[in-house]
Amino acid sequence: QVQLVESGGGLVQAGGSLRLSCVLSGSKLGIDAMGWYRQAPGKQRELVATMATSGSTNYADSVKGRFTISRDNAKNTMYLQMNSLKPEDTAVYYCNAHQRILIKENDYWGQGTLVTVSS
Repeated sequence: QVQLVESGGGLVQAGGSLRLSCVLSGSKLGIDAMGWYRQAPGKQRELVATMATSGSTNYADSVKGRFTISRDNAKNTMYLQMNSLKPEDTAVYYCNAHQRILIKENDYWGQGTLVTVSS
């Protein structure tokens, strides 16, 4: 089993920065990618950024150049550095781990951390 715990959300003014953290515990067997997703009120959950085990990254167009995904394998922790925050970045941010073992796939999610950006 995989457990994910996010932290680092909060209230910040537009133009400010926050860093989210996601700690993975449990078995990392088959984990081939991790990422950040967000869900704003009344909207569907959307991809923010992902990182494969190879280190390749993918970002939503809306956050390119402002957000950076990274990881510390020794600490089993993934980060999302968010700079130049905008009110439209306000959302609950979720950590995700994608697992693939043979033909079986699983997605694991954290409980979410709220980011509020005031104008």
